[in-house]
Amino acid sequence: MWEEAEKFLLKDKYLSPLVKKCGSCTIKKSMKFRYFVDLLESIANQQLSGKAASTIFGRVRDLCDGDINPEIILKLSEEKLRKAGLSFAKIRYIKDLASRTKSGELDLKKLYKLTDEEVIGKLIVVKGIGRWTAEMFLMFSLARPDIFPVDDLGVKKGFEKVTGKMFDKEKSFKFALKNWAPYRTVASWYLWRSLEN
Repeated sequence: MWEEAEKFLLKDKYLSPLVKKCGSCTIKKSMKFRYFVDLLESIANQQLSGKAASTIFGRVRDLCDGDINPEIILKLSEEKLRKAGLSFAKIRYIKDLASRTKSGELDLKKLYKLTDEEVIGKLIVVKGIGRWTAEMFLMFSLARPDIFPVDDLGVKKGFEKVTGKMFDKEKSFKFALKNWAPYRTVASWYLWRSLEN
């Protein structure tokens, strides 16, 4: 899926060694029916380590008998969701997502037709979804090729490690635009990989 991006980034002196070492980017589009689950998982995982996040999300999935959908989330009691490990704030957020989705106010299945900025605009009206969460959705659910999440700590650390430059939101954004567009999603994926050892 990302052959063009990899060919392009192989010409970049900063990312070329990572492309050779790490192989192909593994980001794949989600099926439309997964969009709700993807967003709910993003909200549940905010500010948690990988292990804690997957444990809590696993418990939420169990409460839904494996079928996470807006109706079931709206029916689940606050008490059950608290026992699963969600904070009161996150319970409010996932209920808001579920009610906007169920009412049709947020039509998740049509998001893939919108531009990146339109998707962000639709998602950030949901409580608990900010620009970062919307960008993760664009990258990992819609597999949009040119997202550079400047608020992501891993991207910041990876950028500094790989380029040797101090991360500055504006300057680093311009640097990525100049050097890695139109494949900044894939470039970000390699920046994350750079932190793995």
